[in-house]
Amino acid sequence: MLQTNVSFSMWLNNILETIGNTPLIKLNKVAKDIPATVLAKVDYFNPGNSIKDRMALKMVEVAEKEGKLKPGGTIIEGTSGNTGMGLALAACVKGYKCIFVTTDKQSKEKADILKAVGAEVIVCPTNVLPEDPRSYYSVAKRLGKEIPNSMYMNQYDNLANRQAHYETTGPEIWEQTEGKITHFVCTAGTGGTITGTAMYLKEKNPNIKVWAVDVYGSLLTKYFKTGEIDMNEVHPYISEGFGEDFVPQNYDMSVIDEFVQVTDKDGAVMARRIAKEEGLFCGYSAGSCLQGLMLLKASLTKDDVVVCVFHDHGSRYVGKVYNDQWMMERGFLDVKTFKDIINGRGGQKLITVAPDHTVAAAVELMKKYDIEQIPVLKDGELIGSLSESGLFQKIFSNPELKDASVSSVLEHAYPVVDFLTPVEKIGTLINKENGAVLAKDEKGDYHIITKYDVIQSLTK
Repeated sequence: MLQTNVSFSMWLNNILETIGNTPLIKLNKVAKDIPATVLAKVDYFNPGNSIKDRMALKMVEVAEKEGKLKPGGTIIEGTSGNTGMGLALAACVKGYKCIFVTTDKQSKEKADILKAVGAEVIVCPTNVLPEDPRSYYSVAKRLGKEIPNSMYMNQYDNLANRQAHYETTGPEIWEQTEGKITHFVCTAGTGGTITGTAMYLKEKNPNIKVWAVDVYGSLLTKYFKTGEIDMNEVHPYISEGFGEDFVPQNYDMSVIDEFVQVTDKDGAVMARRIAKEEGLFCGYSAGSCLQGLMLLKASLTKDDVVVCVFHDHGSRYVGKVYNDQWMMERGFLDVKTFKDIINGRGGQKLITVAPDHTVAAAVELMKKYDIEQIPVLKDGELIGSLSESGLFQKIFSNPELKDASVSSVLEHAYPVVDFLTPVEKIGTLINKENGAVLAKDEKGDYHIITKYDVIQSLTK
């Protein structure tokens, strides 16, 4: 019998109540060379798919409490996307408008997601100084002053940012490890996550080591080590969500024990490894965080318990980190390409025939060079092909064809691909109908790859 007088509910009042209490997951394959237990705080389980949901909600609640954010108001923020998503969720529930200012470095997916939840997104150039009026910091500040009944949240200097992690992230990690945590590793951006979490953990156990992971092109590492803000350290980088060209007020460097820098490439490659080896589809900074730990693993023992923060979800990077072409264009992906196969073969000349050559002449070329596929070119342009199997069938049924012209037995032209096409892609193009694939090199000369070239390449 259906009960209708149940005195408790199994539902939540709104999406904001799902923020926090994210899982701590042991890393196995990808961390097998690290002499410690390595745990990932996987915060893409938050409703906005990132750890920024925590501090976004806290900043809104503090602003409301202080009377700075009033009903019907507008939330303004400079964001790489994740903070914006957290703020947008809060705005949806609480009835605010949102305007977010981001940089042209951020993935398109992030901006599209913000628009999907009702935010207005303004894109600014990346490679300008923070004080430049075109920078996303400056534009966000200006809008906060110009738009009535609005508040610029300023996640960099708003101490509610780190307070959120002091109140939630730190206690969760402490409880989930039963107080056994010995090292906390986190990428360093606004400073809120690493500082707030570290403050709580060190109150519980001052011996816990806190390691910050930075990116080359950021000034935070040198500032930590010397106390000097050196703009010569600043240069463009591709990594998203961490690294800074100034020092946000959320930092308290006294609770951080070490800073280490990783390259754009290493962070991206590690993110892909985490996805493939652990089934955790994480964002760019997760790869960088774990790569930073790899650089410091010599300091660890088998008794240590390390917690790494995996900030956001990989769906925000499908056009970048998880896109082979994007990775290859930046030299991040060590995959074999059409060019690699050609270079590995040495300077072999492409054997071709013209349409007015005889079939017998084409067969002789196949025998002489021990090849099964020949492109047919006319005035340097590909117009078709010949294959050993195709010729065999035709000549077997009509031996007189050997004196005919190649044009009379022409087969369809081979696919032509880019010279840097990955071997795996080439393999999908070679089948019963297509015996080979062509590509032009930098000089405009054709080269050919057959199924045997692909097999040989993949088995080396």
